[in-house]
Amino acid sequence: MSLFDDLSRFLESRLEEFLRNNPHLELEALLEQLREQEEDTLKLIAELQLQEKRSEDEILSTAQEIQKWHIRIQKAQAAGRQDLSTPAQEREAALLREGNQMWGHMQGLKERISQSQQLLHKIQQRRQEVQTKAAEAQTARTKAQTQQRLETHGWNAATNSNSNFDDLEDTFRNWETQDELAKLKRNMGK
Repeated sequence: MSLFDDLSRFLESRLEEFLRNNPHLELEALLEQLREQEEDTLKLIAELQLQEKRSEDEILSTAQEIQKWHIRIQKAQAAGRQDLSTPAQEREAALLREGNQMWGHMQGLKERISQSQQLLHKIQQRRQEVQTKAAEAQTARTKAQTQQRLETHGWNAATNSNSNFDDLEDTFRNWETQDELAKLKRNMGK
């Protein structure tokens, strides 16, 4: 495992170095990570809301059962059937405890939904901030590339101009040399 750990650390350090040297890619990676977190949080919220709905349905069903057993207790007591009213009261008490547990579970779900929605809001804010930074970085990179192209073009133009000036220089030298030769010939012919 040590070799694998060493390789893993080496690759992570190279990735970090690469991202530091290419900040726009680091922002893109962060944006992708935030998109995934947002998607996971949305799925979690949907799942929690589904569980909350099931919990509400179970609570309603339990409440109806409690009501049914409460009516049975009253009937048994009115008929003087203590042998039926006592177990019915125990059943009603068990259903009330169960209902209270369900209620607590549903309240926990509501709290988790609220926390997940707050987390989603924070993720969306952070994603917006990173998108803004990424846009600024893209604008700066585009400006830098444009400036570099202009400078490169200017340098190339200057180089071309210099070569044009060199041609002009050569033409003048040839002309001046020809002129000097013509003067020498004239002077020698005198």
